[in-house]
Amino acid sequence: MRQFELIRPYFVERRFYIAAGLFSLLLVDILQLFIPRIVKWAVDGIASLSITGTTLLCYGGYIFLAAVFIGVFRFCWRYFIMGTARRVEEGIRARLFDHVMSMPAPFFDTTSAGDIMAHATNDITNIRMALGMGLVGMTDTIVLGLASVFFMGYINLELTLLALVPMPFIALFTKILSKRLFSAYMEVQESFSRLMESSRERFAGIRIIKAFNREEAETRCVTRESEVYVAANMNLVKMRGLIFPLVTLLTSISLAVVIGLGGRKVILSTISPGDFVAFISYLGLLTWPVMAVGWVTNMIQRGKASIDRIDAILNVPRQIESPVDALKPAAIAGDIEIRNLVFTHGRRGGGPRILDGVSLGVGPGRILGIAGPPGSGKTTLVSLIPRIYDPDSGSISIDGIDIRNLDLDQLRGAISFMPQEPFLFSGTILENLRFGDPAAGMDRISTVLGMAGLTRTIASFPKGVDTVIGEKGVMLSGGQKQRIALARALLKQAPILILDDPVSQVDIKTASGIIDTIESLARTMTLVIVSHRFQAFRSAETIIVLDRGRIIESGTHEELVEQGGYYARAQEMQSVNGLGEGEPWG
Repeated sequence: MRQFELIRPYFVERRFYIAAGLFSLLLVDILQLFIPRIVKWAVDGIASLSITGTTLLCYGGYIFLAAVFIGVFRFCWRYFIMGTARRVEEGIRARLFDHVMSMPAPFFDTTSAGDIMAHATNDITNIRMALGMGLVGMTDTIVLGLASVFFMGYINLELTLLALVPMPFIALFTKILSKRLFSAYMEVQESFSRLMESSRERFAGIRIIKAFNREEAETRCVTRESEVYVAANMNLVKMRGLIFPLVTLLTSISLAVVIGLGGRKVILSTISPGDFVAFISYLGLLTWPVMAVGWVTNMIQRGKASIDRIDAILNVPRQIESPVDALKPAAIAGDIEIRNLVFTHGRRGGGPRILDGVSLGVGPGRILGIAGPPGSGKTTLVSLIPRIYDPDSGSISIDGIDIRNLDLDQLRGAISFMPQEPFLFSGTILENLRFGDPAAGMDRISTVLGMAGLTRTIASFPKGVDTVIGEKGVMLSGGQKQRIALARALLKQAPILILDDPVSQVDIKTASGIIDTIESLARTMTLVIVSHRFQAFRSAETIIVLDRGRIIESGTHEELVEQGGYYARAQEMQSVNGLGEGEPWG
């Protein structure tokens, strides 16, 4: 069974726990089968007036001891079997998280966070239930069910055959419904993913929703998704609702047959009163295994649907990973060379080129500036250097080695990257800073805070760097978030520093100080700076201007101003608005 491959390693690892749990479950079933025999002896003794009070007390003691052992072994099977199911849940969740963390950026361009969260919650819970209670129900169906039928047949074969007449209809009914149940569970899970993503997105954008007075409209959107989810669940409820009433009806028919015909046999002395009571007891024990057929079928179908959904993600290849024979140079100097780079978002060749034939180079300890209008491919270009994406064609080399041949951990360890969107985690400022270097001491942290122009800002917070900043840094201004992201990048101290628009959200005075800091890093590391403020390029040895994925201008600041192209026109506009030249820091 293909679905079993996902959980097989965990079963092998905990096979002794599973064996102990199944052994305990079998003992519980055996003890439950033993109790009707005791009841038979007691009833027959009472009916024949041949039993003593001492004997009755002994029978009661046997039942009490059986109940005690049933309780003990029931705890054991729950601990071993349900505990194993929990461990499997933990293992699959860890594997899923690890796989998702290793997925390339294009995967997240097409897969919503809500869908991934649904996999990590609902789907894994369904797998746990199928492995835990599903295994228990299946065992009880086989062991307790067959043993009950055996003892019933031992008491009276004719009555047993009549009592079992309705049972094949249950198996036929559940088989017919199994495929429909599988489809219904898949639909429920997919609608749950959409509902979770819809809710998550609105919660994340609550401030925009309030600013545009869209509360009612967005509530209606989530309500529609919720109605689809409820409709899918109601369809499932209808099918599940057919199973249990039918099982109850058919077992009640069996009980009616037993009381009618079995009572007659007692009157005719074909069977003893004790056998009759024991037969009804075994029929009662048989009710749970028969009902478990439908219940286990539902649970297994749900678990199977969830395994298929998780398996679909785990089977998505990790498109960006280290080659088997990855190169691991002793040190990386930071000499970057890009040759004829071509990149399109989505499927290769399936859309317009974001980068089209880009070639450039920047030596170690030098500064490369990248300018251009919005949508020209600047962010995409710098995202290709740490292999967040891979190009369709062309190459990027560092120190003469194609980055696709470098060990991925070493490549990314040699690059400190500040993205255009300054994402912060919901912890403290210190925790966000140490994301760049977990081992950094407070002296080093104080230094980079000063380099990012944050010393006074942090001092104004009552708790300083221990200030909790909330989800995505909601307690901070845009400029503060950007500077913390810059400080985090500076803390890493990598030979290559990539800054994507590092001063876009700060004032001119602060920007000038940050640019002074960045310039002071020249000669110690390779700097790649994307910016709409050309003031950031004043010390760059090379500046390129991108437009529609192509380099349309290249040179130093002075050379580009003299060319009179896009760079010169934009520089003139920034000079008029006071953005062209830096002001004193402080």
